Parts: sequence; structure tokens; C-alpha cells
Amino acid sequence: QYSPDNVAGADGAIDPTAITFPGCSCLTSSCVLHSCSCLHRGESYSSLCLKPPAEEEEYARPIFECNAMCQCGEACQNRVVQRGLQLRLEVFKTEKKGWGLRTLEFIAKGRFVCEYAGEVLGFPEACRRTQAQTAKDSNYILAVREHLHSGQVLETFVDPTYVGNVGRFLNHSCEPNLFMVPVRVDSMVPKLALFAATDISAGEELSYDYSGRFHNFPITKREQNSLEEDNRLRKPCYCGSRTCASFLPWDSSLFSTP
Repeated sequence: QYSPDNVAGADGAIDPTAITFPGCSCLTSSCVLHSCSCLHRGESYSSLCLKPPAEEEEYARPIFECNAMCQCGEACQNRVVQRGLQLRLEVFKTEKKGWGLRTLEFIAKGRFVCEYAGEVLGFPEACRRTQAQTAKDSNYILAVREHLHSGQVLETFVDPTYVGNVGRFLNHSCEPNLFMVPVRVDSMVPKLALFAATDISAGEELSYDYSGRFHNFPITKREQNSLEEDNRLRKPCYCGSRTCASFLPWDSSLFSTP
């Protein structure tokens, strides 16, 4: 079933449509830095494109868009991901990777492309579904972990297996042209937004790194040793990049006992 936005999972643990954030009181058509409560962490976008982090910033700043409770207009520059898919994309059959997704138009670096949307699950249900899969099943469950300054880790589990959008057709690449950023609009449940990591030409297949490494940071020795131990359980990677790791990323956390 197609859904452009996240929906509550069958376990009902999380409602991604709930509005819990207060809105800004800006009465202008577009919010301005320093006077908007949604932008007090800094502006995230410039001409619909994600601003790159400043050189002195070691970690990415959280992104909070203006929301349904805000007084600003729909044309506010701080409303990008919530507007949904704005580009012409095409689902197509690849040679070795099953279905894939490509763009039919040029995409500038930093431009929002699409969301990875589906059922938002609690940890127990995400584990149950993962452990119920066989080796032949495709795994669409995405686990995103955000590390906060306090040391707390926020986990989000999205499964577009039964309900989802075009994001479910994106393939992995060890040298991807998209990267994922959690973007919050109405609540702390993030939208898993995919942005262009580079300029992308019309006709190119779209991909991102399933492991979540930003801009393809080199794999650590500890990660490599762990992956080699699990190779017997992993699926081969056919991305064809120069730095291909030969196997798709593997996350064993969902095989833990809930």
C-alpha cells in the first residue's frame, strides 16, 4: 500500500502523525533567523537545499522545520521535507539488484529528494518482524540511531514492507549519491529524509549507504572484524563502486531478544 508519509505500525507503539511541538509565532510569509523559535539552532536550508555543516562543527545540528502549529505561511523557507516529493523519479528493474529508483531530472547537491516512509514500529515489533524473515526475504526495516550530547540514544524503526513510499526501492551503494538525515516537523518522531550528496544527472540511479555512514566515511577496523565474522549471514553487494565492501551492511541488533 502506497503512503507518502509515515504511519503508525501494527503494534501501535508510536503515532508519527501526532502534533506535539508548539509552533512559532512568526507572522511573515517566511521565517527569519534569530526571531523564529524553530530556527534558534540555525537555518537548515538555502533555496530548498540543505546547508552543509560549518567546518568547526563535529556533528550535524538537529533539523526542526516549521510545523502545523506555526503562524508562518506555507511558502516559508523552513518547510522543505514536509512538502513531500517534488522531483520526477522512476522505479525500474535493475540487472542484479531487483527494483531500483532513478531520477528523470537533474538534482542539485543538497536538494531534498524523498523520504524513507513506512510503518513506524516499536523495538519489540521491529525485532519480531526481523526474526520472522527467511534468508530469501527482502529486509526493508531501517533502524536509525541518533546519539545525543547527553549520551542518550534515540531509536527510530521504519518498515515500508507493507505500507510505504518510493524510498523502499532505493538500493544500497558503498559510494552513494544520497545521504539520510532525520528531520522533525510536528513531533520528536523524525522523517527519514534523503538529500543529494552531489549533483545528480538525469537517468542516474539513486542510492544511499544502508549503514548510515555519512559521505562514505572509511570503515573502522572494529567494524570490519565484526562484519567478517557475520559474512555467512550477509547478502552480496552489487553496487559496482570502487570501494565496494562486497556485502550489504549488516546490523545484528534486531536479532536481540526484545
